[in-house]
Amino acid sequence: MSTLPPSSDTPDVRGRRVAMVTLGCARNEVDSEELAGRLSVAGWELVDEPSEADAVLVNTCGFVDVAKKDSIDAILAASDMKSDGAGPTAVVAVGCLAERYGADLASSLPEADAVLGFDDYPQISESLRRIVEGERPAAHEPRDRRHLLPISPVDRPSGTAHVPGHGSSSGVDAHVGEEPTWTPPMLRSRLSGSPVAPVKLASGCDRRCTFCAIPSFRGAFVSRPPLDVIAETTWLVSEGVREVVLVSENSTSYGKDLGDLRLLESLLGQFAETGVDRVRVAYLQPAEVRPDLLRVMAQTPEIASYFDLSFQHASPDVLRRMRRFGGRDAFIDLVTRIRQLAPEAGIRSNVIVGFPGETREEFEELLGFLEEARLDAVGVFGYSDEDGTEAMTLPDKVPADEISRRVDEALTLVEELMAQRAEDRIGEQVRVIVESLETDDSGDLMAIGRAEHQGPDDGSTSVRLAGGVAEVGQVLHAVVVDSEGVDLVAEPTSAV
Repeated sequence: MSTLPPSSDTPDVRGRRVAMVTLGCARNEVDSEELAGRLSVAGWELVDEPSEADAVLVNTCGFVDVAKKDSIDAILAASDMKSDGAGPTAVVAVGCLAERYGADLASSLPEADAVLGFDDYPQISESLRRIVEGERPAAHEPRDRRHLLPISPVDRPSGTAHVPGHGSSSGVDAHVGEEPTWTPPMLRSRLSGSPVAPVKLASGCDRRCTFCAIPSFRGAFVSRPPLDVIAETTWLVSEGVREVVLVSENSTSYGKDLGDLRLLESLLGQFAETGVDRVRVAYLQPAEVRPDLLRVMAQTPEIASYFDLSFQHASPDVLRRMRRFGGRDAFIDLVTRIRQLAPEAGIRSNVIVGFPGETREEFEELLGFLEEARLDAVGVFGYSDEDGTEAMTLPDKVPADEISRRVDEALTLVEELMAQRAEDRIGEQVRVIVESLETDDSGDLMAIGRAEHQGPDDGSTSVRLAGGVAEVGQVLHAVVVDSEGVDLVAEPTSAV
């Protein structure tokens, strides 16, 4: 992508180099590319290797302990590269960990030359220039970002809080007129050549799940205008993207702050005009899934028959303690309705075991649900206390060693079930978007990608090319001939 010259009223940063290091989820990937876009437009050169940069931005994750540790390790690794006359001059922490802990993180981690919050993103070039030149800005004091926008969702478009990844230079900018407010390259610069790219559908969350701290640092729920989502997707297609993954904290709430609770259904019908091959919707709340949404997702050609459902548990009592809704019967009914509409659909979920008060009987109810539902992909997480959450104060904590045992038991079950689901797909016709090319043990070329039912973290499909050729980004029509755990092996149904 071309780099525009810096504006005449700001110091020239041309010749200075910056590297992005991204931790965590796909939402962070979008935020990193927004930061890269702002820096590129201002004159910074984007480089892949932190050791070759003047400044390293570490986009951190602040969700669970292991992600926090990975983020801190990345900051320390970048700091270790600093030396006289070589390596980066400055290492800067941004992202969720930085936003969540602010000054506390800065004081405990002096290896970071600065800790910047989300509100610093619009001025990231000037902030980074000053840091490279030796200034050390005070880290921000964390605050509950849910309080930065009006309580009523329909009043949020008038808010002024910066929302990362929404493509506005300031404010929420929820423009719903006839022109999109999202304009490249100012607001996104791709950091990889992958044919798959995430797109922010919304940010924040209004739910109050007792185990989750994300709303406190990501803020209240804010939808992006449909025109901006479509404009960004169209631009990504021009950059070689074949699949976009719509990400948010809660995609089923899309549009509630724009006055239309069914806006997601109408938006999904607009992707045909972008030229994208496949659109995947992530992060659906089971209690908010509507019959019309299921129908649109199952029947719209560009939309993957893929349902990322956040069940978290199956015991009604555990779910109530989590401040969530539903239970085994309701969830099985939802899975059944999906498979009636789209028999080959992929369904994935995450579950938490060892939540405070979880009895053996409640845990076994979860296992029973997983056996009955036979999902394509399941993430199993052991409960751990998160700072500032209601669950920290709940009684009847499950001992850590018992949580570990339940995690192992659940993982053993879901790995077997997922392998069975993959085996059941032998003989199925699939469309695979090629993401990489590899050689097998015999030296034959294999095209690696994902079929419609496979999300970014849900396994892959390897297509045996048998002397043929393929390119990254190509769409291959194939038939599944074997499975290896959750992964599939396929052969082309036409010459490649």
